Amino acid sequence: MKRKKFGAKLYLALVLVLMYLPVLVVIVYSFNSNASRQPIPFTGFSLRNYAALFQDTRGLVASLKTSLILALMSVSASVVIGTLGAVGMVRRKLRLGGLMETVTVLPVMIPEIILAVAFMALFSAAGLRFGMGTLVLAHVTFCTPYIYLLVKGRLAGMDLNIEAAARDLGAGPAKAFLTVTLPLILPGVFSGAMLAFAMSLDDFVISFFVTGSNVTPLPLRIYSSVKAGVSLQVNALCTLMLLFVFVVAGVALLRPGKKNKEVFK
Repeated sequence: MKRKKFGAKLYLALVLVLMYLPVLVVIVYSFNSNASRQPIPFTGFSLRNYAALFQDTRGLVASLKTSLILALMSVSASVVIGTLGAVGMVRRKLRLGGLMETVTVLPVMIPEIILAVAFMALFSAAGLRFGMGTLVLAHVTFCTPYIYLLVKGRLAGMDLNIEAAARDLGAGPAKAFLTVTLPLILPGVFSGAMLAFAMSLDDFVISFFVTGSNVTPLPLRIYSSVKAGVSLQVNALCTLMLLFVFVVAGVALLRPGKKNKEVFK
């Protein structure tokens, strides 16, 4: 029994090391004072990479801003489409419901490269100008299934009679949804939105095929710099993004849980 516990702990430790060691290397090298394009030797600690990052506002910072705007626009549209689609599929028992649900989650199952080529062909045939508009359309398409699946799972464990009771008490369809259903499915909506935001911010393949010359998201900016050697400004930017994620996660964990409130007052 002791050997099994030791083996399990050793396996878990190995997995954690393989997962977080690359992240630790990125953080450490963000403080490297080596200024060459191939900064493999660590020559000492310095904040020069962070200073250079904020001075070059037209480089990585501009691309990060573009990616954030793209992710926010895509997720905003996906939240509306995915949430309403999930509510409609749960309320209405359609004959072709299974087929429609398969079509809805198809963008998640199709390989990204195939989806990217399909988007490029579709936008070219439609005569659309490649840029932020085509990026948003493509990102909405593959972000919506994540929100749809999580909201639909949340609705599956909810008693739909609660909304019917609100309707019986005089609430209209819109008010019943906003005051009863939406607060109950909000955790699923929020989780789906966060997942979709991360997927949009991280996407490279689809963005590469549907972007224009005047729009460069962050993944494309980093990829374009690989041939000449990745600057340590990328490490500095990644470290700041990781720090932001850790701060948000820490605040969420330390935040005291709210007491359950009654649905009807």
